[in-house]
Amino acid sequence: MRRALYPGTFDPVTNGHLDLVKRALRLFDGVVVAVGTGHHKSPMFSVEERVEFLRDAVKDLGNVEVISFDGLLVDTVNETGAVAIIRGLRQVSDFEYEFQMALMNRRLARDVETVFLMPSLSYTYLDSTVMKEVALLGGNVDGLAPEAVIRALSEKRGSR
Repeated sequence: MRRALYPGTFDPVTNGHLDLVKRALRLFDGVVVAVGTGHHKSPMFSVEERVEFLRDAVKDLGNVEVISFDGLLVDTVNETGAVAIIRGLRQVSDFEYEFQMALMNRRLARDVETVFLMPSLSYTYLDSTVMKEVALLGGNVDGLAPEAVIRALSEKRGSR
């Protein structure tokens, strides 16, 4: 079975992320969604919450596994037996960083490819940071994330 690994912080998961999972499933037999601890960021949600949001969101897709990871991405790729890393490109500005990371990952694991996927046009502007900010300021984010995420963001707003 040829699986791909889709890593990210997913703080929180958006419908854009889920769009990429579905696109990856068209190319691979399975997808491992790997939730990074986000030690270089200050995540709003815990790793456990982010994993649970994702598991709930992909439960009906089939051939999708959700795990958490910490450390080098290529180590997680090797541990899961994935043959490729999935990365999303929303706009040209994403490419420079993603290209640099892909080349470093290739240096660390020559047999692992990075596959860049573009989301549906309706999600090209969407990222977790912007969605969180809009939600916490009382804006409408319906349709941008799974319902469990929308509820959790609303609860976070209410507790501020």
